[in-house]
Amino acid sequence: MMEAQAGVALCFPQLLNASCRKTIIPWPEAVLLNIVLSLVSLMTVSLNLLVIISVSHFRRLHTPTNILLLSLAVSDFLVGLLLMPIEIFRKTTCWILSDITCSLYYYLSGNIVCASIGNIVLISADRYVAICDPLHYSTRVTVTRVKLCVCLCWLCAALYSLFYTKDVLIQPGRTKSCHGECVLVIDHIAGTVDLFLSFIFPVTIIIVLYLRVFLVAVSQARTMRSHVTAVSLQVSVTTKKSELKAARTLGVLVVVYLMCFCPIYCYALAVDSVVNTSFVYFMVFLFYFNSCLNPVIYALFYRWFRKAVKLIVTLLILQPGSCEANIL
Repeated sequence: MMEAQAGVALCFPQLLNASCRKTIIPWPEAVLLNIVLSLVSLMTVSLNLLVIISVSHFRRLHTPTNILLLSLAVSDFLVGLLLMPIEIFRKTTCWILSDITCSLYYYLSGNIVCASIGNIVLISADRYVAICDPLHYSTRVTVTRVKLCVCLCWLCAALYSLFYTKDVLIQPGRTKSCHGECVLVIDHIAGTVDLFLSFIFPVTIIIVLYLRVFLVAVSQARTMRSHVTAVSLQVSVTTKKSELKAARTLGVLVVVYLMCFCPIYCYALAVDSVVNTSFVYFMVFLFYFNSCLNPVIYALFYRWFRKAVKLIVTLLILQPGSCEANIL
């Protein structure tokens, strides 16, 4: 018979050896942990909901770049609404929900994370065209095309996540070793493919695009400071400044994203498998916490977002014609 050890108990004592063990956390620490993580989840939902309402409601914000930010905000909103609470539940207690729920959690997790990565790639591509080929930006990057790209991004994420989790969706609970846990175990080949498709490949694209953007932005900044009087430069100088500012802001977003995103994959790349440890949980929540940081970046760098939040909080958006307000 498996007996409970100090600080450890069985999830389902009646199942004896078939039950998983759970670590007993002192209740003050458990309460504090739940409060902090729940507040982060609530902030993530609230802040990203403000972004979603802002871009959706005000017509002047219906630009290609903002459509991409809206898509990213949707994925961040879902992280705070679904992934964070379930991850908190998995971390602080035994898994008492069904195996089907566990399988759906991993499917949604893969779907949302892949869509988030895809959105960051699209944002990088948008800035690349805006800075490196500004004369053709308005014709190549339109709202309709960006919406189509966003839809394809979410569709590809859903299909990839379905392929990745098809085994546990068909046979829920097949990878668990005992009752009371929710895990996803993949073979070496599938893990290597996922590491390449969801980490190495997109991160390489993001870095290459933004290195190119950075070099061109530095060159354009030097040109504007040189007081060149060519007519073409004088006409476009305001546009260039605006695009450069947007590139810097979204560059901060991308850098913060990579700082939160890379540790968990670098750890997986180093040890060849992700084990269920407190360190791994910390890296998972670091990745999820990025969803809370993105709206903070908008608030710090985008004046239109601060204006929109003020109109939303004061309920002025309920007034007729508020969607036409000039908040740029």
